[in-house]
Amino acid sequence: MPQMLDAELAPKLAVELGLKLDEYEKIVEILGRRPSVTELYMYSLMWSEHCSYKHSRKALKMFPTAGEHVLQGPGENAGVISVGDGWAVAFKMESHNHPSAIEPYQGAATGVGGIIRDIFTMGARPIASLDSLRFGTLDKARQRYLFEGAVAGIGGYGNCLGVPTVGGEVYFDEAYEGNCLINAMSVGLMREENLTRATASGVGNLILLIGSTTGRDGIGGASTLASQEFDEKAEDKRPSVQVGDPFEEKLLIEACLELLDAKLLVALGDLGAAGLTSSASEMASRGGVGLDIDVTKVPQREENMRAFEIMVSESQERMLAVLEPEKLEAAQAVCTKWGLRSTVIGTVTDTGHFVVREGETIVADMPASTLADDAPIYDPAMERPAYLDEVQSFDTRSVTLPSDDELGDMLLKLLASPNICSRRWIWEQYDHQVMLNTVVLPGSDAAVLRIKGTNRAIAVSTDCNGRYCYLEPYLGAQIAFVEAARNVACAGGRPVAITDCLNFGNPEKPEVFWTFYQAVRGLSDACKAFDVPVISGNVSFYNESFGQPIYPTPTVGLVGLLQNVSRHTTAGFKDEGDAIIMLGETRHDLGGSELLKLIDGSVGGMPPTVDLWREQQVCEAVICSIEMGIVKSAHDCSEGGLGVTLAECCIAGDIGANIVFQSRMRRAVSLFSESQGRIVVTTAVEDATVVMTMADRLRVPYEVLGQVGGDSLSIHDVLDVPVSELREAHEPTLERLVHGE
Repeated sequence: MPQMLDAELAPKLAVELGLKLDEYEKIVEILGRRPSVTELYMYSLMWSEHCSYKHSRKALKMFPTAGEHVLQGPGENAGVISVGDGWAVAFKMESHNHPSAIEPYQGAATGVGGIIRDIFTMGARPIASLDSLRFGTLDKARQRYLFEGAVAGIGGYGNCLGVPTVGGEVYFDEAYEGNCLINAMSVGLMREENLTRATASGVGNLILLIGSTTGRDGIGGASTLASQEFDEKAEDKRPSVQVGDPFEEKLLIEACLELLDAKLLVALGDLGAAGLTSSASEMASRGGVGLDIDVTKVPQREENMRAFEIMVSESQERMLAVLEPEKLEAAQAVCTKWGLRSTVIGTVTDTGHFVVREGETIVADMPASTLADDAPIYDPAMERPAYLDEVQSFDTRSVTLPSDDELGDMLLKLLASPNICSRRWIWEQYDHQVMLNTVVLPGSDAAVLRIKGTNRAIAVSTDCNGRYCYLEPYLGAQIAFVEAARNVACAGGRPVAITDCLNFGNPEKPEVFWTFYQAVRGLSDACKAFDVPVISGNVSFYNESFGQPIYPTPTVGLVGLLQNVSRHTTAGFKDEGDAIIMLGETRHDLGGSELLKLIDGSVGGMPPTVDLWREQQVCEAVICSIEMGIVKSAHDCSEGGLGVTLAECCIAGDIGANIVFQSRMRRAVSLFSESQGRIVVTTAVEDATVVMTMADRLRVPYEVLGQVGGDSLSIHDVLDVPVSELREAHEPTLERLVHGE
């Protein structure tokens, strides 16, 4: 029996480690005794919010998780979908918010490394990364430091690893000043028959630790960082931030894929949050088996490490494998070939217990399933936040809008605003073409990646506007989904499945949990309407600083399928004389808009309404027209409205446009309203009727806006701006802001 903690010390330590007293009592009940220090550390990590989802698990059951293409839904390291011809795609998104707020370079870098390990754990070769980032405003030096550090960390890790970063998004808002968001998404490609699950089995099979040595970096990360609010002592938590080594990870990718391809492994898991404890206990729980591990056999990079430190260390670039004894020699030969350590640290047993030894001394002995599955599940109190009445009652029609002769200047200001300006400064730091799968480069609506050996491709986008979610979380979450769907549709992809990263404040505050629940409900309803399942994801709570939560930010990562990669589309206008058509209709939707923020700095009103059926029909009209080969460009209307959309199309295509559309609304509303369900497409004049017939058949409203051509964006007689001026406003702004200009 492990040495029990002192009766007075045990509950105090439990609370220090983030457990509640009643949770500690449940542990005592499970064990039939007081826990040892190692057991208490292991339970505290596995029962943390980050690992157990104890506040969110019930709400997440609203999500649809099954579908025609789904091979693996939630519950494994990543979700997997079939994309035809025996090929499958694995993908997932996770957060690394709190570590990045302390040490942005390593926090972001290890976020990329961790999510990529989740992908090749499934047997897939990582082929792309995306990110979704949030920071405070760049007029503050610390925000510039966080932003630059995170971008450098993403680029530094991904570039060294040889996995292209092909897309993403970034927003700047005061709400994220004390708690930045770093959400990383990874996509991998595999043959369906190579799908691997992290499920331990086979009594007597060996547990093999592969990769880097174990140190004290990251100890307690899942509980001390990811499951607590921030305060003025955040910098003191720097030792909890992991340190990454992308070169070691590259070796891990190649070695693990070779091991799986050679059928040398029974199971494979990544050592992420909670380290060895989470990977081993989850493997054992899924397989209904026990494990016996000796920590003295774990290769260590620091002296005098205690058993609990080894078990909960979050040192990076480590994998845990289960294999049959007779395959050990061959497996270790593969690891040696790639210059990796591989050490047998234990065995699979039939006891159902997770036993941890320090040589001959047992330091932990507990039912494995209780670590992975028996954390308490809560029903948090919910209360509609009082602030909603105030912000939603804001009358956007009372705002003094720019006059017609001010529209050109306003368009340039919007193009230069931090949330709309070009992200070129970011993605030029990323290698986005390595592997030569990238068909559509960053800067368009969605990334497109070819599936070599087939005619197919996938389109991927990450999206969420936290401002909308702040104003109305149910609608805001739906907007995140439909914008991702429109972005993928604009590339020619038919939406297939999503992953998500749900970023919220403290779930123990009723107002925060209400916003979370409403956002999950909204996202779930949108997924069901589109018949698009949620196959993986992450919940990140406690994103607060000094008592104030971030904007609710349910980020959506959507993957769509193109049957013919040659029929992909980009945003830029193409040829002189092409017809410009807007599918969808514009309403007076200025709530939460960039225009409103720019005019008087306010965030108020109701966000744009969402008609899920109409959104689906708009996407279908665009996808079908692209598949017919008659659409030359497509770009959805989002932040900044139609005016910004048209300007971005001109900039991307380096060609102007002459717009003569009719509208009963004020020109400022027509141009800068952020109504959803709108996509601007171009087509040859002789094909325009086909697009309009398609729209009529699907009952999608449309309007012919004008024609492509010239060297300026001309709208009626109120706006005529050279494309060169549009570009000068749009492209260099972010770099100037980063440099404090």
